[in-house]
Parts: sequence; C-alpha cells; structure tokens
Amino acid sequence: MTVITHNRRRSRLSTLIDQPGGVSAGVALAQAKANLAEMEGRSRAVIEEEVAALALLQPAASLEETARVLDQAYNHSSAVIDAAGPFELKDLCAAAANLCDLIDAAPEDKPFDWRIVTVHAQALRLLLTLPADAAEVRTQVLASLKDVLKAKVPGIAGPSD
Repeated sequence: MTVITHNRRRSRLSTLIDQPGGVSAGVALAQAKANLAEMEGRSRAVIEEEVAALALLQPAASLEETARVLDQAYNHSSAVIDAAGPFELKDLCAAAANLCDLIDAAPEDKPFDWRIVTVHAQALRLLLTLPADAAEVRTQVLASLKDVLKAKVPGIAGPSD
C-alpha cells in the first residue's frame, strides 16, 4: 500500500485567526449594546421631534400641493422608523410604516384624507407616552391603525393576517 503525504501549508489567514488578540464576539456585542444605549436618549428626542413635525403638517390646499405635503409626511414617518429601529421600538416602527403604506397607496388624482395623518401622529404620540408594560394597549393601537390601512387600501393584508 502506498501512502502519499504532503506538507500542508497554513494560510496567512488561519495563522492570524489562531493568534491571540482581538475581541470575542460576546465582548463585541456587549460593547455595541453599551454604545447603542448611549444614543437611545437622542433617538427618543428625534422621534418626538419628527412626530411633532408630522402633527403640525397642514392638509394641502390643492391637488398640486398634495404630493409635496404627503412627501413631507412620508419623510417624517420614515425618520421615526430610522430612529426607532435600532432600539427595537417595534410599535413605533409599525405605526410609522403603516402611514408610509397609506401614503404610498394614495391615488394621485384624488384628495388625500388628511385625518389619516392626524390619527397616525396622535397614535405615535400615544405610543411614546405609554409605559413599557402596556403591551395590550400598544397592540390595540396598532390593530386600529392596521384597520385604517385595510379600509383605505382594499385588498391589502398585513403581515400578521
């Protein structure tokens, strides 16, 4: 029987990986969470600013102006998602995304029902003020917003349907 042997060369990468140093995954995750926690206060401030700006928007006076005002509402809602997402504020993200979906589905040749923006701004304010343990109320608020989406955009079904 013949046995063939050869010397295996270690790659440079495997040599680097085997050397001590660097940071373990657990330590890196802990550091990332600590860094993120430092920004949570600023994130909440941004969310509050965007919700306040959304609430201050006035309905368009004409069909021509509607697109501009809806773009502003969409931008404020998107900013809420951007600020809330890293902190897993899923209820705020869901409410803001619901408004974005409604704006996306709005027909360009018809006036937009501005009550939708007003209700979403109020819902976002409510979600911001609710205590963390008010899960049932949060669920009810989000379900009501989803009902608005279903009523205004026939044939749409949410991810939980």
